[in-house]
Amino acid sequence: MILRCLFLALGQMGDARFRQVLIQGLLLTIGVLIGAYFGFIWLIGLFFGDGVVLPYIGEVQWIDNALGIGTFFLILTASVFLMIPVASAFTSMFLDQVAQAVEDRHYPNLPRPQLIPFSDALRDTFAFLGVLIGANLVALLLYLLISPAAPFIFYVLNGFLLGREYFTLAAMRRLGRAGAKAMRARHRGTIWLAGILMALPLTIPLLNLFIPILGAATFTHLFHALQLDDQNRGINPAA
Repeated sequence: MILRCLFLALGQMGDARFRQVLIQGLLLTIGVLIGAYFGFIWLIGLFFGDGVVLPYIGEVQWIDNALGIGTFFLILTASVFLMIPVASAFTSMFLDQVAQAVEDRHYPNLPRPQLIPFSDALRDTFAFLGVLIGANLVALLLYLLISPAAPFIFYVLNGFLLGREYFTLAAMRRLGRAGAKAMRARHRGTIWLAGILMALPLTIPLLNLFIPILGAATFTHLFHALQLDDQNRGINPAA
């Protein structure tokens, strides 16, 4: 079921509305990375200035520029981890556009979805970002204590968190908050596996730029597939 939803989403990646959201996401991501880069440069200049005195060598000029170049490569590496919260914010902001494009093509007979008030969406975005960042900060301790298991912990943790958010946002459009929560509880294993599938490419530079859109589309399909499965088993999806 998960792979079928993924392939359906991949088949629509050329959709004009997907491209529009991709451009918005690229601008958001580039803005975050540039902001992080210049933030590091500012801190370097604040602490080191234009030079630093080294023992036996004397004053070395433009040390901040040298560190700034190093920071550029550091930020590129950090982008792997920055993409997790960026993907979260991106999904919350643009999922409705992607989901609507998916439903217009694959589920054209559905009624219009429920509108989620902007204030609620904004609150959910910041609440989830807080959980996501907090969980990953705690996970840093585990990475240090059991470093061989760090990749496994990273993917399992962020797969759970991203899957939870992707699915909740997709389901809320049709079932409301309570219905989305109930349905998520019934299918937590499937949602977790699909979240891990989305988390894997987030650690690959450039490819990770496409994952928020692909994830939003995949989980829209997954919601409808699980909803149909519930109906076939006589379960009210909103219960």
